[in-house]
Amino acid sequence: MMITIRKAERKDCARMMDLVRELALYEKAPEQVTVDLSHFEESGFGPNPVWWAFVAEEDGVIAGMALYYIRYSTWKGQRMYLEDIVVTDSHRGKGIGKLLFDQLLVEAREKKFSGMMWQVLDWNEPAINFYKKYDAKFDPEWLNVSIDL
Repeated sequence: MMITIRKAERKDCARMMDLVRELALYEKAPEQVTVDLSHFEESGFGPNPVWWAFVAEEDGVIAGMALYYIRYSTWKGQRMYLEDIVVTDSHRGKGIGKLLFDQLLVEAREKKFSGMMWQVLDWNEPAINFYKKYDAKFDPEWLNVSIDL
């Protein structure tokens, strides 16, 4: 088993979208994925990218990904916002999630971000337990709020 973590490339987008759909299915919300491949590609690899990502390859097959963007806090400055980290079901339990997460931490330090933030569903015990290994802080005070346009 050879696992490689590398920066995502435009050619990876179709497989990354497969992983996004797999994650949405796991989170019981497959109908919520409405972005199309061309918008996804342009958003990451167009003239003004708004997201960056790492992919995990096992023997040349993309088995996982971690996608982030920059969030700005007037209190803390630039922070990495982890939008998605996902390892396909058939590749879980091999340490791929840890390799991706560790690479995110390296990237955040290299870019001198003040920290990393993300969300996790309250029922997703495997993810919660994974994040606890990193001494992540879980904030009970803030509510998620959004408006769809």
